[in-house]
Amino acid sequence: MAARQPVTQELQELQGLHEVQEVREVQEVTAWRPRVPGVTEVFHAHFTEYAYPMHVHDAWTLLIVDDGAVRYDLDRHEHGTPDDTVSLLPPHVPHNGSPATAAGFRKRVVYLDGTLLGDELIGAAVDGPDLRDPLLRRRVGQLHSALAHPGEELAAESRLALIGERLRGLLRPRLVAERPAGPALARALRELLDERVADGLVLAEAARLLHAHPAHLVRAFSGAYGIAPHQYLMSRRVGRARRLLLDGVPPGETATATGFYDQAHLTRHFRKLVGVTPGRYRVSSARYLT
Repeated sequence: MAARQPVTQELQELQGLHEVQEVREVQEVTAWRPRVPGVTEVFHAHFTEYAYPMHVHDAWTLLIVDDGAVRYDLDRHEHGTPDDTVSLLPPHVPHNGSPATAAGFRKRVVYLDGTLLGDELIGAAVDGPDLRDPLLRRRVGQLHSALAHPGEELAAESRLALIGERLRGLLRPRLVAERPAGPALARALRELLDERVADGLVLAEAARLLHAHPAHLVRAFSGAYGIAPHQYLMSRRVGRARRLLLDGVPPGETATATGFYDQAHLTRHFRKLVGVTPGRYRVSSARYLT
């Protein structure tokens, strides 16, 4: 009868199996920042089992799915990406994401700053983020083709201009009335967190600055935005980390610059929100760095 392996060795082997499984779950990840005004990041990925937790972005998320489908919650409502849907997720609105099929999904994402779409369209995008428009879908695919080839920046800008025009045309008819603003206290806390992304903010200090009880602050923020204050802050930090990594900044320096305790702290939250480690994410953009 074979001797039983030491517990530590068994744990190491199990951990290794888990790491292999995790690698298998991520088939393809590529991210880069093109030299195209208005585009903050391009992100291509194939996930089979990975599920995004609730998080936010400070940019518009323009998403198409080439294989499979994604189901996600936005503003506490369930959505999906069937057929030739183009999904437009507005900034600062919490959402998650997970595979809707056993085979997972292959997606292409462009993150856009506020120059293409104004904040007045956020409410309309929240009400209907999934746009079933064949022309828009074709144009987004053409944009990705241009973005994938350095030197085609003008073509990408042209594609993006047409996409912006199409999106505004689809969203503006929904602007019947302005959506009511969130509670003032929650909005004040969000602005405070936005000012302190790297430096951080303890709840007691926030309560003192905003003249509110800490528990009331948390309830107000979570009720208004569907995400806890600490989750919002980590989402903002990971968003900044993505930009630095795409600029070629090493993960250790990125962790320090974005308010994480150390590189391990960054890695834990980055992998949770993006699906890969900061190192792998940075390597995926290497051929686009100039």
